[in-house]
Amino acid sequence: MSTSGGAEASPARPRHRAIRRRPFRRARTLAGALGVTVLGAVLPGTGYVWTGRRLGYAVLGGFLALLGVVGYFVQDWHRALDLAFEPVQLRVLAVVLGVVFVAWAFTVVTTYVMARPAAMSRLESALGAVVVTLLCVLVAIPAVQSARLATTQAHLVATVFDDEQTATTPTDTTAADPWGGRDRVNVLLLGGDGGVGRTGIRTDSVILLSMDTHTGRSVMFSLPRNMMNAQFPADSPLHGAFPDGFRSTDPAADAGNWMLNAVYSQVPALYPHILGKSENEGADAVKQAVAGSLGVHVDYYLLINLLGFQQLVDAIGGVTVNVNEPIAINGNTDAGIPPTGYLQPGPDQHLDGFHALWYSRGRWGSDDYQRMLRQRCMVNAIIEEADPVNVLRRYQALAKTGEKILRTDVPRELMPAFVDLALKVKETKVRSIAFISSDRFSSADPDFAWMQTVVANALEPHRRHAPKDDPGKAVRTDDVCGYHPVAAATP
Repeated sequence: MSTSGGAEASPARPRHRAIRRRPFRRARTLAGALGVTVLGAVLPGTGYVWTGRRLGYAVLGGFLALLGVVGYFVQDWHRALDLAFEPVQLRVLAVVLGVVFVAWAFTVVTTYVMARPAAMSRLESALGAVVVTLLCVLVAIPAVQSARLATTQAHLVATVFDDEQTATTPTDTTAADPWGGRDRVNVLLLGGDGGVGRTGIRTDSVILLSMDTHTGRSVMFSLPRNMMNAQFPADSPLHGAFPDGFRSTDPAADAGNWMLNAVYSQVPALYPHILGKSENEGADAVKQAVAGSLGVHVDYYLLINLLGFQQLVDAIGGVTVNVNEPIAINGNTDAGIPPTGYLQPGPDQHLDGFHALWYSRGRWGSDDYQRMLRQRCMVNAIIEEADPVNVLRRYQALAKTGEKILRTDVPRELMPAFVDLALKVKETKVRSIAFISSDRFSSADPDFAWMQTVVANALEPHRRHAPKDDPGKAVRTDDVCGYHPVAAATP
């Protein structure tokens, strides 16, 4: 219907107004684009926000949340230690690190693509691509290394700390109370020639490390491999089998099969399962022998394959010791085979794995007691080299070596507590006592009552035990590792 005056009808209004979008922002120069990209690399998401993408707020929020998770572990390093001994979580962490890096690299590249100037010369385009690539590579290196460390640690924990079934470890320990209320934890350090999985090896190095669980103050007791008549605790089934000590009732028996270093192989062969279910009956038997002989509890053991010791020392970067007299390399006294060389005397000698092995094992021209004392010095030298920075720097090699040469019954859940205690031990001076041949000690017929008095006095110096004179002075070896050259002709 027409209106009066012939006026035309006005056009209809559009239902929706056109939405005007603000154009996304770009940098005017290549330097500006790279600056925005670096900002987005440091704080992922901020580069998106600068270009006008709201997605940047979500990315930035996710990044801050990730920082919060990292901070949760960093603020209490014990949480990080707990994580370090959980193989499944470590493998998950390695995957997460890979995913996070890929996501980060994607945001960096896309930030640059969105922020770069609309028009650039070929040189500028090439330069921008090179800078962004280098930025991603620089971050990729630590990301990949971290993922490798997590995977390596997971494999090490699963291989060495596999919660070995044992009959002699404490049963009253938990992650909350790792020492079961005890003031000291005692770990038996064993060195044997042979694979750690073999049962027929001989433990030629026997050292008990007793650590104060509160202060880390420690004492090492070295026992000779040829000690006879090792005792067993009165409440041990082995005491019933050997009431007079580890000896044979056959006068014609080979004495070599009844020394301390033969307990590991002989007891499981003679009395299998006598201590109960165990994956390493030999280690359980040696723990009992040391406990009965010294009159202390022995909680755990750590066995190292001496044939792989060379690789361990090389992995840690060598050790530094004082050499007081010529030490033979190779050679067999019994067979009349002379050494092929010698370690020459000198202070603060840095030894690689090969020479460290012979420093610990060389017997040509010396006896078991001298070798035992050098082994004690080698333990101390390894402790000195095992600072956190050096261990972390060489961790890949150390872990791979450790998987092959170490075996222990320390429960996995207690390892964070042991790491914490080890750091305390490193901050203190480790005292050392060795039972060497003297007018008070003979490995062929040990006076175990005297030995136990020595141990008690060493562990409780403020409460002297009988006899009143300090018998420990005869076997104190705290300074044996110092430089005291022996006046002897050099071979």
